[in-house]
Amino acid sequence: MSEEQNELQEAKELVEQADYAVRISGLRNAFGDQVIHDDLSLDVHKGEILGVVGGSGTGKSVMMRSIIGLQKPQAGTIEVFGTHVLDEEESDGSVRSRWGILFQGGALFSTLTVAENVQVPLKEFYPDMDAKLLDEIALYKIALSGLPPEAAAKYPSELSGGMRKRAGLARALALDPDLLFLDEPTAGLDPIGAAAFDELTKKLQQTLGLTVFLITHDLDTLYEICDRVAVLADRQVIAVGTIDELLATDHPWIQQYFNGPRGRAAIASQKRKEARENA
Repeated sequence: MSEEQNELQEAKELVEQADYAVRISGLRNAFGDQVIHDDLSLDVHKGEILGVVGGSGTGKSVMMRSIIGLQKPQAGTIEVFGTHVLDEEESDGSVRSRWGILFQGGALFSTLTVAENVQVPLKEFYPDMDAKLLDEIALYKIALSGLPPEAAAKYPSELSGGMRKRAGLARALALDPDLLFLDEPTAGLDPIGAAAFDELTKKLQQTLGLTVFLITHDLDTLYEICDRVAVLADRQVIAVGTIDELLATDHPWIQQYFNGPRGRAAIASQKRKEARENA
């Protein structure tokens, strides 16, 4: 390959990197003889809300944990904003400050107040930050997540399930991330609370310019806020696209998932909303 061709190839790769927040290729995860992922690949576009769905045991959370470094895959490459996060020589840890994570249930530290929980990532990356500034940032993130100011001094045990999720979201936003991971954020919430969390997620994504990687079983969430949906089955991402594009595929699990009773209910709910908005 000539020098000119090399330069063109490098330019093409830079353009591709600019379009993607996450790129996964050839991922393999296994626990003993149980293979969870085999040659899994997925691209997450910058600025999108990508929903991730799949049956139990398909490894949705395992894939997320591989991206953020909590699960070491047996094979494959993962790039986050152009950094190979599995390559210890290339990944110096700074890319971790560009993402925030809301784990299932919030995963808050029970012995810390909400404000102290929000300050945990700030203290990790900015150990010399002034205490007053830490308090101010924590209060701002708590407000951003939709919690009242008095929630800052409360402990997780004093919060409702929905408030704990919002507290976890406030902590995920502590470092002003570019990429937000949400693992089943509406699980366990009543329909009104789930809808409010979806609305908050969309508002934050638009206001802050976030890329959102959202694991969910909630069909209302998929229809309401997701730009694309990735489907995990057969140890791989078998399809990714808009819901209309997925419905055009003939994979049995996809058809059963989106055309089952809950899928039809979600479609009906979406149509009613659109009718109200157009009225």
